Amino acid sequence: MQIQVLKQNGSNDSMVDLPEKIFGQPFNADLVHQLISTYIANGHQNTKGQKNRSAVRGGGRKPWAQKGTGRARAGTIRSPIWRGGGITFAHKYQDVRPKKINKKMYRSAMRAIWSRIFEEEKLVAVDVLTIDNPAKSSQVKTIMSDLGFSSALAVLPSQNEALSLASQNLLEFNIQTLHSINPADLLKAKKVLITAETINALSEVLS
Repeated sequence: MQIQVLKQNGSNDSMVDLPEKIFGQPFNADLVHQLISTYIANGHQNTKGQKNRSAVRGGGRKPWAQKGTGRARAGTIRSPIWRGGGITFAHKYQDVRPKKINKKMYRSAMRAIWSRIFEEEKLVAVDVLTIDNPAKSSQVKTIMSDLGFSSALAVLPSQNEALSLASQNLLEFNIQTLHSINPADLLKAKKVLITAETINALSEVLS
């Protein structure tokens, strides 16, 4: 199992072997779904909430008499139709325990995702990714143009500050490191850009 490694300017460089244990596995849809749903659920802070009419402070007494004032009937100033009142269908605070997925399941699911990416020919390998100083977005656009794609997710073994700085304004180019990768972004990416160093790191992380 091999893949063509390109130079940054798009020219051919060499062929590199891909580990079959990572890029040649069957796709386990149930396990991948469990991984992605766990990742998304644990990303929620669960700190958002609203107050209904019983939770809003004040409004204990009737603002005016039921009859004789000429105004509409009102029982509390904390009614949802009053300014400063409660929310009709308030979203309640949730104290949800984080979901867990063990290391063996995580590695198996990630191997299935990487295998699917390789099977669908979304994987693009380059020898190195370098940006000249000062870092500019135009350099990243040139790399994308030379490699022949309009949008991509780059997976690097470690943080590249220059590349991150040059691509921070580009919605079509996303950079993630191997140890903090979003499996949902990885699965839905149109092209996944990796380096030769990333392939070696993947063998250590997912083996």
